[in-house]
Amino acid sequence: MSDRRDDLLRQAYDYALEHGLADLSLRPLATAIGSSPRVLLFLFGSKDGLVRELLARARADQLELLAQTGGRSLPEVAAAVWSWLAAPEHRALLTLWLEGYGRSLVVPDGPWAEFARTTVEDWLKVLADAQPDPATPAAEAQRTLVLAVLRGALLDLLATGDVERTTAAVRTVMAEYGQT
Repeated sequence: MSDRRDDLLRQAYDYALEHGLADLSLRPLATAIGSSPRVLLFLFGSKDGLVRELLARARADQLELLAQTGGRSLPEVAAAVWSWLAAPEHRALLTLWLEGYGRSLVVPDGPWAEFARTTVEDWLKVLADAQPDPATPAAEAQRTLVLAVLRGALLDLLATGDVERTTAAVRTVMAEYGQT
């Protein structure tokens, strides 16, 4: 049963990357992945349960990236994260992340609950790990600035597709604040 559940979750994740989560309907999803709505409900408990699992998978994919940045300085981490964010092969994941992030702000209950807050905490922790003295107020402000610049540029990139302009903006701000 677990292998089937894992396989369906993987396929549902691929479907969500292509179609998003906002208007997710179990019937078209089940048809697309060779299952039935009843099987999905049985395996995931509810549509909300499935959405929670899909958001957890998206978060896990982000955390995998962040884990790869260990042992670097804050400027190096910021540059590595931006390179990953700007890569075209990550657009679907980042669009799904943005959808989950936004929905958790406007629909604070249900499957979206806490998604935005926990993702901010995840990223700030990774940035703190790249700082020599992360406990100071200045270090906290610095990593918050780095996160704000990366997230703002990401939103603009997803809206426009303009990698060159957004990359130049990230590099300019980081250089201005002594980050790269």
